[in-house]
Amino acid sequence: MASSASSVFAAFDKDGDGKVSASELRGCMAAALGEEVSEEEAAAILATADTDGDGLLDHHEFMRLSAAHQLQEPAEESLRCLREAFDMYAEEEETAVITPASLRRMLRRLGSEHQRLEMEECRAMICRFDLNGDGVLSFDEFRVMMLMA
Repeated sequence: MASSASSVFAAFDKDGDGKVSASELRGCMAAALGEEVSEEEAAAILATADTDGDGLLDHHEFMRLSAAHQLQEPAEESLRCLREAFDMYAEEEETAVITPASLRRMLRRLGSEHQRLEMEECRAMICRFDLNGDGVLSFDEFRVMMLMA
């Protein structure tokens, strides 16, 4: 699952420089949590894992921070359960992703309160955790969403 951890890191590392700044951390946390994180909060979070004192998180520091905040690789059983849940929502494709249409379809199956759910509402739900901005949720993005919920 190293590629999974690397893809989460890459989603946070918006400028691709191999380091996550407080600004990048703040932006991704806001997208994932759905609420603004202050500059001070982001800087404080970053400082807890910034072992080399450069004001940035390299991959190793980011993984340590992630582990401290329950974003680490889940146990095999938890990962299997997450995959099963993801597969319920995902499109039936070779590279499975959760699309607004597949999310809407599954939520409608789950109950009457979701019967009137509009496609735009499904897009908004996905957008909140769509770390790479492609309009769909990959398994890695789904994991982040579930672990942050």
